[in-house]
Amino acid sequence: MIPTLIIAGTHSGCGKTTVACGIMAALIARGYRVQPFKVGPDFIDPSHHSAICGKPSRNLDPVMMGGEEVIRTFVHASQGADIGVIEGVMGMFDGLEGSSTGSTADVARILSLPVILIVDVTGISRSAHAIIHGYSTFDPDVKVGGVIFNRVGSRHHRQMIESSLAVPVYGWIPADPERTTESRHLGLFMAGEDDTMQKWGPLIEKSCDLDALLRDAKIPPLLPIESGEVEKAFSARVAVARDPAFCFYYEENLRRLERRGGNLVYFSPLQDRLPEADLLYLGGGYPELHAGALASSPCIRDIYRAAESGMPVYAECGGLTYLCRKLQTNVQVYQMAGVLPADVTMYPRFQALGYIEAESSGASPLLPKGLSYRGHEFHYSALDCDRDACFAVRLSRGQGIQEGRDGLCTQKTVGTYCHAYFTDMFADALLAAGKEWKKQ
Repeated sequence: MIPTLIIAGTHSGCGKTTVACGIMAALIARGYRVQPFKVGPDFIDPSHHSAICGKPSRNLDPVMMGGEEVIRTFVHASQGADIGVIEGVMGMFDGLEGSSTGSTADVARILSLPVILIVDVTGISRSAHAIIHGYSTFDPDVKVGGVIFNRVGSRHHRQMIESSLAVPVYGWIPADPERTTESRHLGLFMAGEDDTMQKWGPLIEKSCDLDALLRDAKIPPLLPIESGEVEKAFSARVAVARDPAFCFYYEENLRRLERRGGNLVYFSPLQDRLPEADLLYLGGGYPELHAGALASSPCIRDIYRAAESGMPVYAECGGLTYLCRKLQTNVQVYQMAGVLPADVTMYPRFQALGYIEAESSGASPLLPKGLSYRGHEFHYSALDCDRDACFAVRLSRGQGIQEGRDGLCTQKTVGTYCHAYFTDMFADALLAAGKEWKKQ
């Protein structure tokens, strides 16, 4: 076990991500090996964590994973690190459909850790203490260990707040209207597009008491949970698309594929040819921003031929878009891979957002009938599918591609809007299809 900080916020936009990333950067600058984590299903904040810490950030999402899997992921990811930093999600108690399930507070309860609360004091002084009191007393099972005040306007502003302090304070971060971070959709730009987060370390070192944070960081009172998984011998070679167009992957999905016998080979559909493989995994991302380059790359023809020959292909969200026939953006129409019988249109507002619960229908040999799993969907596109289109997945929660149906399929290709959290059975099904293809 390692000492760990959970960075919670009063609400989205209070500075939670910038403070968490700044703490990570400051600790790295001091020579600590930091293991980053993100509460919830987000892909973008973890990309900044990973860029700063030099190791993959892990999602901790009780809705998709369950409490025991949260603990298992935390324990195994923490090995070899000196300290963990967990960035929360939204407001501290904001979870699934108005409940606390899946919230930062939920993860704090599961790991038995206090939280550091980020309080944006723009336009308030003494009222900040009413906010802190409410967050500290709302749930007796979750402890607020201290606060960091963000966007402090002046020395006098700080003095007015200090006059009524009742909890430990770890930092006073000054307001700076020029220090902003650009956003896309509901999140920031990816780490490869914007390195602002990595520059917050010196400010945190100057504005926060890092020594006190290190001193007060708690070690979760957990016994290591054995996963029950035995490292399996190599069974299938998995080509994983990973570049600026395909950058949304749950790290635990990739590690699970490896533990279950997958040999992962990363490539860029923007620049590379499709490598020799038994199974292709196309994650989500921003294919619409790179549609021209994707359409002109030789890899798109490689993937079409591989899918048409019966090679197993699993694609999520952006990967689904890439496998369809056409992509209509606000600029023009692009020809995509043409593997799946649908056309895609991008819209200015998101078309679906939320958790999903899914079960495979047995329509595709890639996913055996009755395979159940959870995940998350968030997309700005919509599909116009052929009338006779076949769907491999039924949703009991979520929208999917069309009225609760997801997993557009043909031969051994399945494309889904859902970003699935892989179970052992899910990973085994994909690898079994790859192994069968290898025999051929």
